[in-house]
Amino acid sequence: MDPEFDVIIAGCGPAGAMLAAELRRHDVRVVVLEQDTEPTSFVRIVGLHIRSLELLAMRGLLDGMLERGRRRPAGAYFAAIDKPAPERVDSAHAYLLGIPQPAVVQLLEEHAIALGAQVRRGCAVAGFEPDDDGVTVELAGGERLRARYLVGCDGARSTVRKLLGVGFPGEPARNDTLMGELEASAPREEIVARVAQIRETDKRVMFGPAGPGVYRVVIPAAGVSDRAEPPVLEDFRERLHAIAGADFGVHSPRWLSRFGDATRLAEHYRVGRVLLAGDAAHIHPPIGGQGLNLGLQDAFNLGWKLAAQVRGWAPEALLDTYEAERRPVAADVLDNTRAQTELLSDGPGPQAVRRLLTELMDFDEVNRYLLEKITAIGVRYDFGAGPDLLGRRLPDIDVKPGRLYDLLRGGRGLLLDRTEGLAVGGWSDRVDHLADATAALDVPCVLLRPDGHVAWIGDDQRDLDAHLARWFGRPTG
Repeated sequence: MDPEFDVIIAGCGPAGAMLAAELRRHDVRVVVLEQDTEPTSFVRIVGLHIRSLELLAMRGLLDGMLERGRRRPAGAYFAAIDKPAPERVDSAHAYLLGIPQPAVVQLLEEHAIALGAQVRRGCAVAGFEPDDDGVTVELAGGERLRARYLVGCDGARSTVRKLLGVGFPGEPARNDTLMGELEASAPREEIVARVAQIRETDKRVMFGPAGPGVYRVVIPAAGVSDRAEPPVLEDFRERLHAIAGADFGVHSPRWLSRFGDATRLAEHYRVGRVLLAGDAAHIHPPIGGQGLNLGLQDAFNLGWKLAAQVRGWAPEALLDTYEAERRPVAADVLDNTRAQTELLSDGPGPQAVRRLLTELMDFDEVNRYLLEKITAIGVRYDFGAGPDLLGRRLPDIDVKPGRLYDLLRGGRGLLLDRTEGLAVGGWSDRVDHLADATAALDVPCVLLRPDGHVAWIGDDQRDLDAHLARWFGRPTG
């Protein structure tokens, strides 16, 4: 059975839609299978962090997100410790964008479709059979599709991961939390004073403004209804009475949800022709708002590599670098959410550590390190020995044509050449070249991968050629 598609993606959430778009930039035949028949009506506000905003800017998608979202100051990310962002964060997008999650999915899905991706709703993966040449996927209705690769972006309860037999070790949920946006009839001053009093001993409780008369509520859910069922307004009223002594007249919820603190990481991100991304590969509490961002960044890392494999020019080990790079990043996110969870607990030990960390964050280096960790601009992939910039993302610097990220919209590599004496030669079909002695760099030249990470630094053509071959395969011609 000849493959009808190059890649089948299970799940049309943020990671699946982003991956589909990245693949289509390289003319990969892709179909996204989404088991839900309609887009979700569940309007939860999420935060897009600095690195995700940069990636969206690289593909010309940021303006559409900004129109649907609300910018908020960067800062107070780590365990909700109230500190402002450090000065001069090295990004043109040093803010948090609050945006409804359905809007993120809609914009990314529309973008993928505009690029030529197929999205089939009401299609659930029931099974699959990988072989040496591809994967045959069986849908719940009995239809069978054939592709060269299958990627599971189908969430925490991933069918693809389970059928693949990949372990998902970690800690099960111990505590549940209610979260939602609701209107409240109690006077604002009363709410602020009572919540401030509660937060002196319990940092897990939040009741902050989210618009005129609207509040974002986060509150422990101990003993409230069945954890398998979605929460209702009465659950919030009950818990507010138990913790605050009043429900503040909450009513007219915008959205309500429940989350646990389960923390798990897939043992592998790739088994042959089947891969995992997003929540299918990792889950953790939403402290710091990292989950959706982590999945988007998985897709951005995987897209160009999988496309290179499909198009036939990928170096032998390129696709394996997806797991090698992204799994340690996820492990670090899981660890920092574990740490934040402890800092939010009300025990005397964790609260003592929280007070100490609050003092330490007055040092710019500590505050900056934690912000860069949460927002992912501190990620450095291991590309071997070299300057600190090697393996890191390059910010959106000024270049002769305008802004650097505008040059990355095609999803290709880029040689940024301040010497004006190098060439990409036989890789020109995969790598662009900008000779610009005025570029805002303090190194001679950098080779950027399609995801904006620095793959090489130097000024020697032979050394450059070796690194072009490492990341972009054999030259043509």
